[in-house]
Amino acid sequence: MNNAKEEFQKLVNEGQPVGEVIAVHKFFVKVKGLHPISVQSLVLFDDGTQGYVRATNSEYVSIFSMGPTPVLVGAVVVKYSERLVTPVGEGLIGRVISPLGVPLDDKGPLKATSTWPIFNVAPAIHEREVLNELLETGVAMVDSLFPIVKGQRLAIIGDMKGGKTTLATQVGMYQKNSDAVVIYTLIAKRQGDIDELVTTLEKNGSLSKSIVIATTIFDSLVTSYLAPYVACAIGEYFWQEKDRDAVVIYDDLTSHAQIYREISLISGTNPGRDSYPGDIFYIHSSLLERAGKLHRNHKTLTALPVVLAGGGDVTAFLPTNIISITDGQWILDSEVFKEGFRPAVSSSLSVTRVGGRGHTNRQKDVAGRIQRALSAYRQALEYSHFGAELSTVTMNDLRIGTILKAVLNQLPGEAYPLLAQQLLIETILDSTADTKLPDISELKAQALMHSEGISSSLSYEDVLALFKKQYGVKG
Repeated sequence: MNNAKEEFQKLVNEGQPVGEVIAVHKFFVKVKGLHPISVQSLVLFDDGTQGYVRATNSEYVSIFSMGPTPVLVGAVVVKYSERLVTPVGEGLIGRVISPLGVPLDDKGPLKATSTWPIFNVAPAIHEREVLNELLETGVAMVDSLFPIVKGQRLAIIGDMKGGKTTLATQVGMYQKNSDAVVIYTLIAKRQGDIDELVTTLEKNGSLSKSIVIATTIFDSLVTSYLAPYVACAIGEYFWQEKDRDAVVIYDDLTSHAQIYREISLISGTNPGRDSYPGDIFYIHSSLLERAGKLHRNHKTLTALPVVLAGGGDVTAFLPTNIISITDGQWILDSEVFKEGFRPAVSSSLSVTRVGGRGHTNRQKDVAGRIQRALSAYRQALEYSHFGAELSTVTMNDLRIGTILKAVLNQLPGEAYPLLAQQLLIETILDSTADTKLPDISELKAQALMHSEGISSSLSYEDVLALFKKQYGVKG
């Protein structure tokens, strides 16, 4: 606190613009004076609290206070910097921090080496490159049917307790085998949820390549509002300055939208649909469009926004907003979840608009065969309910569909490389009623072992032939 007061006095002595607080409503502060100053400038109150400029006019300046307690009328405020920035650097990796850069993990002060603007402008079209490199997730249902490429913006949408956070965490943890930095953004979560994620990352060994930015339900609304922008800014630093791939998980943008709605209503903004302000679409589009792939270094920033669809209604206002911004979505179905299938990704509602570019022609062909096999399975399942005698073809559709669903069913923490997934799926699709396959866990273990033998001297086709021969599968 003493350091903050010393910094305040130093800024005043330097002749920075100064103003006086004339009105306070929770975190919304009106200040007389402080001109000249621009929107999104950072300011410092005389008690050490920081804030940023929301709007300016000739009579007063509107400021959002970022402190845990309201500032007092009559307090003095001084301009701190022209832009709202966040500390960045390699020292943030492996840390749990707040959006204001305060450590939350008892590992000492942050070793930041630079700063980066929180509300940065997205790269222009001529600076970007076509997305075509697959981002492996270790989840067969995703990698095979609804792949994501590096630099893509893909939403994870579903009802409460449907596995959205679990799937996002699975994707993030699998990146520990790459050079990518994964940034988890937890917006207005319970402290228990934050602790659970950090513990999971530590056990998996992923925290050493991750950054967790978290706010709880008790933190300032303004701080929670800034959280995804801070996460994106840190991701941009590694992407654009350090030439590393970055993956940013926003969990979740529904809470973020509700926080922004409350902030806007308190600050006097006219409400629109569902009481959200008119710029609710812009605050998310300006955030997500910052993802992509740069032409100059061929590195990427991938965005995975998590969105709540209450009651499974993906046609609601917020889900449709995010769907129209992103390049695809994984829809998690509550009915599929109740059946015990994990992750509960709906094969009929989910779509990836650019993810197919990361697939080879062979992988695209296999994806098509999976979709046809699952469709035939659902149809055969309907026929089986009538109790009539089933044809040989229908029985085979039921058999293949049952095995496929068992293979695509993965518990949290269970991950398989892409080649192991392909060995499994192609073997099952080419099997017949006479094929003697082992139980699923043994089959997965064998596929994983065989995939490790694929090298320049032993091609995928050679290993696939050996794997099929082991179980008497032809083709």
